[in-house]
Amino acid sequence: MYNCSDLKKGLKIMLDGEPHVVAQYDFTKPGKGQALYKCKLRNMITGSLFDRTYRSGESFEPAHLEEREMQYLYQDDNGYVFMDKKSYEQITLTEETLADDKYFLVDNMDVEILMHGDRGIGISLPNFVNLRVTQTDPWVKGDTAAGNNKPATVETGYSLQVPSFVEEGTLIQIDTRTGEYATRVKQ
Repeated sequence: MYNCSDLKKGLKIMLDGEPHVVAQYDFTKPGKGQALYKCKLRNMITGSLFDRTYRSGESFEPAHLEEREMQYLYQDDNGYVFMDKKSYEQITLTEETLADDKYFLVDNMDVEILMHGDRGIGISLPNFVNLRVTQTDPWVKGDTAAGNNKPATVETGYSLQVPSFVEEGTLIQIDTRTGEYATRVKQ
């Protein structure tokens, strides 16, 4: 069990039978009375954000979460299908669960799936992923100014800014944490 003094940003706790993560935390000690712990909590299943205030002495149950290494297989009408590498069990995550992370999934990619019971509620991608540029404007002579970027679309449908020398068919590395261009990949 956690108590109020354990509260910090990123702590995962159970409230009303669902896992929540502390998104923001503030401690105040008024002149009289008990200390107050003001928190912004995010429901890890629905994504809703709300405020709660706790007094010192209250306790919390740790969230029952597990990270499982899985492999991305394919996308179908129901969502994105992943396979547990140990048991070969398959689970499907919806577009809402993945949000923008869906643009960085490549067939047979190994990822960490955050599980609550038998339900997938989140995903941890590798820091970098290599994707091929499928559409961008051609390079024009004279486009050599520093910081001169142009829009590009990669094979998964994700759009980002790339340097002017990147052409269609180029394999690039994208930082999945920021969604930005990192470097060209030698083939």
